[in-house]
Amino acid sequence: MAKKVVATLKSADSKQFTKVIKMVKNPKGSYSFEERVVAKDAAKEFLK
Repeated sequence: MAKKVVATLKSADSKQFTKVIKMVKNPKGSYSFEERVVAKDAAKEFLK
């Protein structure tokens, strides 16, 4: 799946998108990672 995302990000129209990875704490106390491809404008909102 990662190869598909990378291929999508390399197209000419994709300069408006970025892949964002955020650490999320689970109720049990452990951490997991959440990945999304979002518009550059919405990247900071996702990380809040």
